[in-house]
Amino acid sequence: MTSDELKGHIDVIEESYEFFLAYAAQGVSGGSGISGELSDYLRRTHETLGALEGGLSDFTGVPDPDGAFGAMGEVMQRDARDTRAAVGLTMAQSAISSQLIDNLNASIHFRALLTDLFLIDEALKTTLASVS
Repeated sequence: MTSDELKGHIDVIEESYEFFLAYAAQGVSGGSGISGELSDYLRRTHETLGALEGGLSDFTGVPDPDGAFGAMGEVMQRDARDTRAAVGLTMAQSAISSQLIDNLNASIHFRALLTDLFLIDEALKTTLASVS
């Protein structure tokens, strides 16, 4: 995974999280099925989480002599896997209410993953700036 690919994954997860916040605020009862836009965000999130489950072991272009990126990549992998399970459960429902999406967003796994990604992104910027 390159730093640009990681940035793309971070963007997808962040955009989805924000969309889910807006969806949760709509008060949808869930009785009318799943909207195409919600379905698309869930699908993209699920796919991106699958890519993040690969971790940072093949991260290219970043010096990691003490293994700090690798260790944090393992944390990210676990959080991505756990979040992917929650997204998968949500996607498996025949109708999705605002409350269900609110619970997904409130999941400690989803929030931990966001924090992991922001931490890695900032550390990556610092590391790449010092190498340049």
